[in-house]
Amino acid sequence: AAMSTVKTLELAFTTDNGKTATIMIDAPKEPVDVEAAKQAMDTIIAQEAITTVNGKLASKKHVRLVERSVEEYEL
Repeated sequence: AAMSTVKTLELAFTTDNGKTATIMIDAPKEPVDVEAAKQAMDTIIAQEAITTVNGKLASKKHVRLVERSVEEYEL
């Protein structure tokens, strides 16, 4: 089995009906520039660039870097 570590940057938003919508970016540049991420999120909200099944993105919820260990098996 091959073991690898995968990192994902999560940009989470609250939609206009109160649900959470998350944009996930694989293999983000590190260290994470939180200010740049917040600015990007503000731009996405202001331009209404993304609409979800739960409505428009209304506000920023959180930014987080998630690290997962993945063990892959031969089939």
